[in-house]
Amino acid sequence: MLSRIKMLIRLLRVYQWSKNVLVLLPLVFAQQLGDVNAVIRSIVAAAAFCLASSATYIFNDILDYEQDRNHPGKSQRPLPAGEITKTSALVIAALLLAGALVVGIQLGVPFLLALLFYLFMTLGYSIVLKKIFIVDVIIIALGFVIRAIAGAVAIHVVFSNWLIVCTLFLALFLALGKRRGEIALLETEARNHRQVLHHYNIIFIDQMLIVVAGGALITFTIYTCSPEVVDRIGTDKLYMTLPFVVYGLARYLWLIQRNETGDPSQALLKDLPTCIAVALWALSCVLIIYT
Repeated sequence: MLSRIKMLIRLLRVYQWSKNVLVLLPLVFAQQLGDVNAVIRSIVAAAAFCLASSATYIFNDILDYEQDRNHPGKSQRPLPAGEITKTSALVIAALLLAGALVVGIQLGVPFLLALLFYLFMTLGYSIVLKKIFIVDVIIIALGFVIRAIAGAVAIHVVFSNWLIVCTLFLALFLALGKRRGEIALLETEARNHRQVLHHYNIIFIDQMLIVVAGGALITFTIYTCSPEVVDRIGTDKLYMTLPFVVYGLARYLWLIQRNETGDPSQALLKDLPTCIAVALWALSCVLIIYT
């Protein structure tokens, strides 16, 4: 029984649920942490995205079944490893999808539309968009942006345009880092496992990483100093969280340069300095915004 539960956790990629913390960002930056109803709605919204994202991961594993069986890392996943059949996996994905829609509709039509857009975009990625150079990482990044927007829609607040753009740059940074990790791991076999990797190379990705990291840092800096934000939260001291942002970006760059990780979610969960930097950034944001 315990082994089946562990297998299910791996199938659902529960560690990837850390991405859905983005759904909670509007709750913090819109100063709604004291509103119990808003907190509950945000948690429900995050739960809906957890169910939806796990359903899309399983569907993607079904589509990539043959390639994953020959991949040094992905071959250990439950489906390509033969721990579960395609039929059973598809049933689980359908149940997760139904659960996500049922939960999502409780938060209103606007949130449900955001959730559906995420699902259709992810489905398009799994079928065709992941094969298109550059478009593949943009779609991954947009998945993060939709999470943030959906979080704002769920509690009926306006999410700053600067914060949305910053989220896009940060997500591109993570997506490109993952591509770099795949190329470093697979080397000459990269194209056989993911066709689009034929167009990427380490030098190009390293250049893009610098560009998008700079974009993320600049847009977050502008956000912290913008008159709109200062007026809304009542302080101009949010820029004091920038050292944590700089450290987090630099730390992740260092990790992928050493080829220690190709998966940002794994880095976030396993790298202690990264975890501490993110925790301190979140804590400092809360303290500045609310005190």
